[in-house]
Amino acid sequence: MIGATVRRRLVLTSLAAFVLQVVPLPWWLSIARPPFAVIAVIFWSLIAPRIGGIGLGFLVGLALDIYRGVIFGQYALALSFVAYVAIRQHLIVRNKPMFEQTLFAAALLVAFEAISLAIDGWTGNSTGGWTRWLPVLTGALLWPLTAAWQASENRARR
Repeated sequence: MIGATVRRRLVLTSLAAFVLQVVPLPWWLSIARPPFAVIAVIFWSLIAPRIGGIGLGFLVGLALDIYRGVIFGQYALALSFVAYVAIRQHLIVRNKPMFEQTLFAAALLVAFEAISLAIDGWTGNSTGGWTRWLPVLTGALLWPLTAAWQASENRARR
């Protein structure tokens, strides 16, 4: 029963994160939009690594690839890497203070953007300017709220 509840929450939050990631916003607001899909993959890779892991990162990444019309597999590769690192470190990170968890999430957000930047550069697409890195900052600022929800989920499961 608990597994079904966790799976249901995973699907709902992943869909909500994808919708928040792709909903149209004015240009001045869209440049600072937090990467909700990446945050959701990090969250589920830390809280339930067997259910929401590399497969979740790959599927959400493919959905972002299709929606954004980039090289097929670009976001899938980046999100799979982020999920892999989060899963490998999940036992350590969950026991760290909030500040260190935020730094870990920020490092994963930087890794996601760096992989996307490298693929964009290799394929000759525009790599953007300094505004490409604003979602990393806003995502890192959003992480404490996500981690607080994670703590409440852990308390509810006990």
